[in-house]
Amino acid sequence: MRTGPYKARQSAVQQRLYGEGPVLPPRLLHRGHLPWLGTYQTQLQTEGKSVNTQKSYMIGLRHLIETPLPGEDIITEFERDSMTIEQLLDRVEPFNGRLDLWVQSMVDRSPSTVKARLAAANHLINWLGQKWPEHLIRPKSGKKLPRTLTSRELTLVKEAAACSEDPLANLVVTMVLDTGLRVSELCDLKLSDIDMQDNSAMVIDGKGGKDRLVLFTKSTVERIQAWLPIRESRFPNGDELLVTKNGTKLQSRNVQRLMDKLADEANIPRGRLTPHVLRHNFATGLLERGADLVSIQRLLGHASIATTRVYLEISDQTLREIYKRAQSTEIDEDS
Repeated sequence: MRTGPYKARQSAVQQRLYGEGPVLPPRLLHRGHLPWLGTYQTQLQTEGKSVNTQKSYMIGLRHLIETPLPGEDIITEFERDSMTIEQLLDRVEPFNGRLDLWVQSMVDRSPSTVKARLAAANHLINWLGQKWPEHLIRPKSGKKLPRTLTSRELTLVKEAAACSEDPLANLVVTMVLDTGLRVSELCDLKLSDIDMQDNSAMVIDGKGGKDRLVLFTKSTVERIQAWLPIRESRFPNGDELLVTKNGTKLQSRNVQRLMDKLADEANIPRGRLTPHVLRHNFATGLLERGADLVSIQRLLGHASIATTRVYLEISDQTLREIYKRAQSTEIDEDS
């Protein structure tokens, strides 16, 4: 196994199709000798990309860089991450065939996954000062409506949370349903962000690096007050609101494991219950109670109202189902 740094090869199959090939843009010329990974991650941070977006980008890009051309050896993880920016450009230049092979390798992936990975590759190619090949087009994917729990399922989940031995269960379910917080925002919430007198909290550096205000109901306030003594016994000197029984900060994976347990106890499929599904229930609940889209957009922290507008289609579906049930009832009565 090789442990030395990656060295660009000039095998026949890698010969560029034009001239001497691409060069780095002026902004990167003086940094071409630096390792690409740290430099690119700094670029993503500078652009305000969220931690989750950065992770998503790196998953796809590492697969792209590792994709071998015919006749090439498979590179090691060390070789991949230790390449210089110049070597990376030589490796992923848009017209040497690697991009095409990488895209073809994703034939079994969902359209949404392919679109996300192509977006990451497009960003990298642009950063390297190159143009994206016109023949590589993002796949079209049908518009998916946000999944929500039915009224019965929601009741069962709330009952399971209220009866759970885990003191976090009731608090987490109530907070997401009453505030619409993303799971990452929920886990990052600090005591210093919460104003119990104002029944609100400030989400700091949410998705897209934006701050926003979320509002608490009476139920949320009661759950927080009941949780604080338990939290104090677990992590008295920290500022995080939600901590595990070991005193560590609650992570997204901890919340999903909690959702899985509640789904089992509520006797509903695990895939039906996620923190994001509860967030969707929060949004549709507001809409059904007459809230306007702009207010819902602000409460959810959507950058574009087009993202919020999809909840109108859920309400339309619900209205159609109610109408059909009402018609069926009338027909049965007439019969």
